[in-house]
Amino acid sequence: MFRNAFLLCALFAMAACGRGDPAPSTVDNPYEPKPYAKIDHPDWSRNAVLYQLNIRQFTDEGTIPAAQEQLPRLKALGADIIWLMPIHPIGEENRKGSLGSPYSVKDYYGVNPEFGSTEDLKAFIDAAHALGMRVILDWIANHTAWDNPLVTEHPDWYERDWKGEFRPTPWWDWSDIIDLDYSKPGVREYMTQAMKYWVEEVGVDGFRCDVAGYVPLEFWENVRRELDAIKPVFMLAEWETRDVHARAFDASYAWSWNNAVHDVALGKADVGALFGFYSSNESAWPADAYRMTYISNHDQNSWEATQFERFGDALAPAIVLSVVGEGLPMIYNGQEAGNEKRLEFFEKDPIEWRDHPIGDLYKKLFALKHETRALWNGAAGARMVSVVNTEPQKVLSFVRFGEEDGVFAVINFTGEEQTVSFTQSLHHGAYMDYFTDEEISFDGAGEMGLGPWEYRVYLKKGQS
Repeated sequence: MFRNAFLLCALFAMAACGRGDPAPSTVDNPYEPKPYAKIDHPDWSRNAVLYQLNIRQFTDEGTIPAAQEQLPRLKALGADIIWLMPIHPIGEENRKGSLGSPYSVKDYYGVNPEFGSTEDLKAFIDAAHALGMRVILDWIANHTAWDNPLVTEHPDWYERDWKGEFRPTPWWDWSDIIDLDYSKPGVREYMTQAMKYWVEEVGVDGFRCDVAGYVPLEFWENVRRELDAIKPVFMLAEWETRDVHARAFDASYAWSWNNAVHDVALGKADVGALFGFYSSNESAWPADAYRMTYISNHDQNSWEATQFERFGDALAPAIVLSVVGEGLPMIYNGQEAGNEKRLEFFEKDPIEWRDHPIGDLYKKLFALKHETRALWNGAAGARMVSVVNTEPQKVLSFVRFGEEDGVFAVINFTGEEQTVSFTQSLHHGAYMDYFTDEEISFDGAGEMGLGPWEYRVYLKKGQS
């Protein structure tokens, strides 16, 4: 009896859906493509350029107010987002050098008195906003200084070594810090609230997150939700995996790009090393992931090599590719002045400022990026498409064409003269040489001669 009643109910249900057709499903179509990156980038980041500012070395004074005086110069250079290296008080216990590492945080709610005050930082941010720029803070969530008050207030919030003692990050020589334990909910809540404080109370526009991959991803995803509830923020991960782009970070480091260009510059690899990066970037990464392309940063400059040591005669073409190719370009303070020294990390070592051709090159390239929609960041810009040439191991050639405009770029990544021709018609049309203002047209005839390490960028308007 009960079985027959069940069958009658099933028949009535099928009839109601149309003569036995299955009921409409509320489950998403598993075959429908879905965007991997589910965060919304701030509108102001779409064609943005990053500028990393090391307060200690940026001016002779080494203070926030002194740095503020230079904001109009950075605006004229083309900087949009100022990334301030850590501004917090620095730990004294187990300190390295006389001034210590800014990545050894003693107080997440304070400002290093050597740099200034919280009011000074607010004034810096207000001045940047008045110029149309944004400011992000370097944030160190993975570890604290040994003498951070959290050590005594919440000793259970820290990881321990095999002896049961506080430990620095495993394997690294980071003896001035100890690691937090993110299996503790209290750690996550404290760190989230501290980050929200700087956005709500001080006005910062986001964060660059130190060794982001050493902290659980779900922590960052929740932080992004809570910060975006206050205002749109920009988040940069010191990491290089695509998963950080799903729900947490706008941008991540393109370490592999930097290393590939370095290998090409030193003759350890040919241009094919760049093919590997760009193929992976297009095929395996979200289209709207911002991958930070850079020539130098605080770690490389202090611990590895200056921009001149690292790239040699390939420096200028590498800079051109960092801005004109796909990626979010970043410049480290002092590059524009042709800084030739490895800046001290634990001591005062001011940058020697001067006018320099590298600064002129960056300024012109940043203007091109701002004005040319095809060069914008992520999905707002256009894909790089290879223009096949007759010396593909030596010369990189590509177009980036959008609906409004586009560029055709050719870069000789060797120290010898090269003569190339192009086997396809993708680049055909009329252009302006961006560096000489010369009008030029390309068709199937003719060859192009390039001097050692020479680059050409041709601008095309009204591309469809």
